[in-house]
Amino acid sequence: MKKHLPNAITCLNLLCGCLALNCIFVGSAAEPLRGLELGAYLVALAALADFADGLVARALRVSSAIGKDLDSLADMVSFGVVPGAILMQLLRQATAGGAWSDWLPYAGFVVSIFSALRLAKFNNDTRQSDSFIGLPTPACTLVVASLPLILTHDRFELAPVLLNPWLLLGLTALLSGLLVAELPLFALKFKSLAWVGNQRRFLFLALTAGLLLLLQAAAVPLVVLLYVLLSVPRRRARQQGG
Repeated sequence: MKKHLPNAITCLNLLCGCLALNCIFVGSAAEPLRGLELGAYLVALAALADFADGLVARALRVSSAIGKDLDSLADMVSFGVVPGAILMQLLRQATAGGAWSDWLPYAGFVVSIFSALRLAKFNNDTRQSDSFIGLPTPACTLVVASLPLILTHDRFELAPVLLNPWLLLGLTALLSGLLVAELPLFALKFKSLAWVGNQRRFLFLALTAGLLLLLQAAAVPLVVLLYVLLSVPRRRARQQGG
């Protein structure tokens, strides 16, 4: 039974992604932001499941080719299709009544295309066993999913900024580029709880907790930016060493 447990958790990831899509499209008909908000919470659950399946697989020392493929297929739904759907709905709201409102919102699915490229690249890149090259799809999706949460609980009155179509298109282009960029990023995989060798991870988790306590959903884009910035010293060290 234990060899099937990681796959069961992966299927939970997939289920959360499917339910998120239902909320985004069906729930958005009556209350657009409410549907997107529910979808964002389900994406967060999918991200937890995505983290847990690998953790459980390593703890039980079980792995399989089917598990790897299943993980990628689940990720394509939860962290590929879902962020594209959220961006599409936000762009639809941002361009409502405009000349480009009939077709411009579909540009959000550019993120879905680049997510597929990212996942295919990850599955065939032997350099990414202990680190990442390019922004992981869950991190990209959490940035996108944070937008409806920020708009629903708009403590900082960011709605006019976030519902600007040019900002949304710029964010779409930026995230798409980061997904496939040759940018080395550290992985949050702890081989031990010792400080030595895990300094960057502990620092990142501590700063993340502080930002989330202060800013809540508005902290998520900053957390991902912090993740990229903390990876820069590692990249420079590799370049100097090579």
